[in-house]
Amino acid sequence: MSSITADGRRLAGFPSALRAFLSRRSSLMPTFAAVTIFVLLLVGAQLYFGNFVTPLNMSALLLDNAFLLILAVGMTFVIVTGGIDLSVGSVLALTGILCAKLLSAGVSPYLVVPLTILVGAAIGLVIGVLVQFFDVQPFIASLAGLFLARGLAYVVSLKSVRVEHSGVLWLETKRFAVGQWYITPTGIIALLVVLVGAFVMVATRFGRTIYAVGGNEQSARLMGLEVARTKVLVYVISGACGGLAGLVLTAYSGAGYPRNGIGTELDVIAAVVIGGTLLSGGTGYVLGSMIGVFVYGTIKTVISFMGAEQAWTRIIIGLLLLLFIVVQRVIVVRSERRR
Repeated sequence: MSSITADGRRLAGFPSALRAFLSRRSSLMPTFAAVTIFVLLLVGAQLYFGNFVTPLNMSALLLDNAFLLILAVGMTFVIVTGGIDLSVGSVLALTGILCAKLLSAGVSPYLVVPLTILVGAAIGLVIGVLVQFFDVQPFIASLAGLFLARGLAYVVSLKSVRVEHSGVLWLETKRFAVGQWYITPTGIIALLVVLVGAFVMVATRFGRTIYAVGGNEQSARLMGLEVARTKVLVYVISGACGGLAGLVLTAYSGAGYPRNGIGTELDVIAAVVIGGTLLSGGTGYVLGSMIGVFVYGTIKTVISFMGAEQAWTRIIIGLLLLLFIVVQRVIVVRSERRR
């Protein structure tokens, strides 16, 4: 009798405990929603196609979206501070074509790789300085970076440049396999970037400052935090991620092309928002952005399996984005009411 009573109490207490947890962790709700959508997509695709969730398809999901994953990490840093970076697609193209051009000219990859990352970081630095010290809106500053990087990409080359260097191609062609599962060096690089990004955001003073700046910049200044340095550095990190992503995409496609990455900045922003990062700043998780990228990649794969037009990918992502923006708005309104 007593055990039945105790069980009854536990069952009665579960909804209130769940409500309390969700109330305290309401910022995690979009991320939980993204995980749920990702799982439902996989289950639904498996039931429909019968052979969707296979080791080869899941391995290809990381392989095909490695560059997007790297861009999403940098974008998460920027959006959590309340900013935006529209230049990442153009930086991707610039660094990719620059990498291919230098390699075709016989320059050592040991020089080319750090140079491409530094070029991306330099464009990020320009944007960060404009935002912080010239009080330019992030949208405008990064739009200038978008045109600057795209223009420079066309200056480097107007046509596709093929990569012949075996070291760079190895990044994509090498397979570390366990059974039917495999991972490429580009996939390992992407996962390492995610892990480092998540660690920095969660476990370092710099990461905590990013959240503080995004939550309330004025309060962060009063607390004596390095607001200016933090706001510049997040754009430098985003630019460096753009440079690294350009290298990964060049290895993936085997060529650099100045028109690569057109519209990619919007895909990255969509993936980061779907992963639970609030556009208003102050809340967001690198691991959530990774889930957002996987949701995006899974939708693209499902559309390809169905043989439908890729336009449906845009339509579905647009609808998901609308849904998540509404969820974010509800969270912001509830937070304001608590204050």
